[in-house]
Amino acid sequence: MSTLDVARAELALAVLYLNKAEARDKICRAIQYGSKFLSNGEPGTAQNVDKSTSLARKVFRLFKFINDLHALITPTAPGTPLPLILLGKSKNALLSTFLFLDQIAWLGRTGIYKNKERVELIGRISLFSWLGASICTTLVELGELRRLSLSMKKLEKELKNTDKFKNEQYLAKLQKGNDRSLALIKAGMDLVVAVGLLQLAPKKVTPRVTGAFGFVSSLISCYQLLPSPPKAKTP
Repeated sequence: MSTLDVARAELALAVLYLNKAEARDKICRAIQYGSKFLSNGEPGTAQNVDKSTSLARKVFRLFKFINDLHALITPTAPGTPLPLILLGKSKNALLSTFLFLDQIAWLGRTGIYKNKERVELIGRISLFSWLGASICTTLVELGELRRLSLSMKKLEKELKNTDKFKNEQYLAKLQKGNDRSLALIKAGMDLVVAVGLLQLAPKKVTPRVTGAFGFVSSLISCYQLLPSPPKAKTP
């Protein structure tokens, strides 16, 4: 491939990535929490960027609650343990609630909905829903990693006399484990962010700590949304 072909392919991947509303939302989220880290809750330019980006992000999430509502009523994969099913469905219900209530909070911040006290209450309920969803996600990922670990140990015994790193099934499980480990780290960070936004531990989880965890969590989300590069054609 020529240099121009490589540049064209990379730009095509960038266009594909930026065409996703979810990707643009996570980029804005990184800007939002990066600004929160810089401002540390103090008035100034960084805090203005934090607030304006937070408001802008809500537009990307309009009707997004339907995604988790659909996941809530979708049958789970066969063989999934009941505790993981319940945790997964609880996560979907809580995320859907968070995203739905967040739209009402957006109406209040734009001045369309005038009852400020009710908007603040709805905003806190939505954040508690997100906190609950983050807890459920963390537990689901821990459970799935345990299941995957047991599955890989069983496969290793079967591949005892062969090179396991040349086995496609083993490599697929290894990649799945890496993806779930990253998802677990992100869920744990989101948990800290939710605690910070709700000010449940203001002395320990300061705006700067919230911003730092939120920024790293956003970068992980951006990475998770990257499109897979096209496979090279074999002659």
